[in-house]
Amino acid sequence: MKNENILNNKQISLSACFLDLIIYLSILFLAREIYIESLGLIASVLIGSFIALGIATWRMKTHHISWIDLGLKKPKSWKRTIVIALLIILTCVLSIILIEILKEIFPNMFSWESVNLNRKHKGPRFGNLKGNYALFFSIIFFIWVESALEELIDRGFLMNWLERLFSKTPFPAFLAITVQAALFGYRHSYDLSERSITVGILGFIMGLAYVYCGRNLWALIIAHCVLNSFSMLDRVI
Repeated sequence: MKNENILNNKQISLSACFLDLIIYLSILFLAREIYIESLGLIASVLIGSFIALGIATWRMKTHHISWIDLGLKKPKSWKRTIVIALLIILTCVLSIILIEILKEIFPNMFSWESVNLNRKHKGPRFGNLKGNYALFFSIIFFIWVESALEELIDRGFLMNWLERLFSKTPFPAFLAITVQAALFGYRHSYDLSERSITVGILGFIMGLAYVYCGRNLWALIIAHCVLNSFSMLDRVI
């Protein structure tokens, strides 16, 4: 299966790639600051993600690259895609369990203070979900949409552009996976905390799966939706 970075094949210059990343990341972090109180957190986050998607699509079109090129294409085998998604889910769950075990063994591992810069939203992130299945079912579709958008912009766009930027280094794919995972974790909490580290590790796993499992986004989207569904159910039960 083809596993090359499409940007290398398009021979996009490193300076153009760097400029794209500056534009994209600047607007991404500005968009993530959007919080419209009348709409709530989920709608505000979705607006930010759609803005980032629009910027990514704009930069892609300047280089004649489509989302299909980056992996949003029909898999050759849905069975293989589902198997990869299940393996991603299993790996992520085991990683979370390992983090919990390490917290028990080394209680000071995550003992630093969390300084969350995302100050605009107060209270529970998704409202009072405890025992509230009606709320869960009313928002879960939007959680899935956000999950899919994150795979498009974080793994599909950001990773390919980072990998091209690092193409002159010995390990471009590994560096791209690591940097996007760090950014993925940070922008989920805007601090250095247990949450940002855990999300960053999950982003690293997703990045590995993207690069080494054929650069097809569908397995990652399925896995991300399932993992976020588990996370939301945990808040309900």
